[in-house]
Amino acid sequence: MEEQDYTRRSQRPKKRRLRKGRVLFTLLLLCVIVGVGYAVKQYRDGLELASDTKVAQEDFSGDTVKGDIENYLLLGIDTRGEEKSRTDTMMVLSWNKKTNDVKLVSFMRDIYADIPGYQSYKLNTAYYLGGVQLLKDTISNMFGLPIHHYAIVDFKNFESLVDILAPNGVKIDVEKDMSEKIGVSLKQGEQNLNGQELLGYARFRHDAEGDFGRVARQQKVIEALKNEILAPQNIVNLPKFVGAAQGYITTDLSSKEEVQQVLKMVSKGKINIEKATIPIEGSFSYEYFSHAGDSIVIDVEKNKEFLRKFLGISLE
Repeated sequence: MEEQDYTRRSQRPKKRRLRKGRVLFTLLLLCVIVGVGYAVKQYRDGLELASDTKVAQEDFSGDTVKGDIENYLLLGIDTRGEEKSRTDTMMVLSWNKKTNDVKLVSFMRDIYADIPGYQSYKLNTAYYLGGVQLLKDTISNMFGLPIHHYAIVDFKNFESLVDILAPNGVKIDVEKDMSEKIGVSLKQGEQNLNGQELLGYARFRHDAEGDFGRVARQQKVIEALKNEILAPQNIVNLPKFVGAAQGYITTDLSSKEEVQQVLKMVSKGKINIEKATIPIEGSFSYEYFSHAGDSIVIDVEKNKEFLRKFLGISLE
C-alpha cells in the first residue's frame, strides 16, 4: 500500500510539468498566430496604401545572368504628374550571390552618351526618349556592362516608403545648411530626417560640388536606408514596408522574386556596400553642346577598365 502511494506521488510532478509545457506551447502558438496576423494585416495595408501610385510597368529585356553576379539598374525619377520624365538618379547595384558582396555604381546624369537610334545627349535623356530599355541599352553599349533587372521609384513614393520604414526618421549627418530648390530647409549636424527631408538632402546640388556632391549624398542615403532595413527596432515596420514597396517600386521582377532576392541577401549576414561613381577622377572634361547644354565628356575606356576591376566581371 505504501508502495502504491509513493508511486502516485512520484507521478504528480511529471503531470504538472506536462501541464506547464502545454500552457507554454499554447502561449507560444498564440504569439505566432498574432504575429503572423499582424504581419499579414500590415502587408495588406501597405499594398492598399500604394495601390494607385505605381510607375507604369515597361517592357524590358535584361541580359542573361551568367555566374554569381547580378546587376540591377536602379532609377529615381520625378514625374510631377507628367507622362515623360528624365532620371535624376541612375545607379547599378551589383550583387555577388556567392560572397554576398554588394557594389553600387552611380552614373552622373550629365554624361554625354551615344543613345542608340538618336544623336548623343546627356545620359539621363535616354529614359525620357525610350524608357528603361533605352537607358539600359545606352549604358550597356557604352560600358559593356550587363544589366539583368531594373527597379524604378518616383520621388514622392520614395518619401512615403521612408516614412513607413522609419517613422522616427533616418539618422543623417547633414554636412552643411541646405535649402535651395529642395523644398525643405536643413541645418548642419546629425539629425533624423523624414522622407521629404531625406529626399531633399539626396537631391541638393547647389554648392561647389554640384552633381558630384549630390551623387555622394545619394549613396550615403542608400547606406542609411540599408541600415534602417536591418535595424531590429524596425522589424515591426517591415511587413507594411514590403507591401507598400510592391506598389511604390516598379521592377521587372515578380513580387515573389523581389521578396526572395531580398531574403537571400539578408539571410547571408552583414551586408557591406562598396560605392563608386562614373566618371572616375581624372577621366572627364566639361563641354557645351548647343542641343544638350553643359555636359560631361568622359574617357570611356578608362572608366570601363575601372568598372571591370571594381565589379570583378568581364565587360563586352
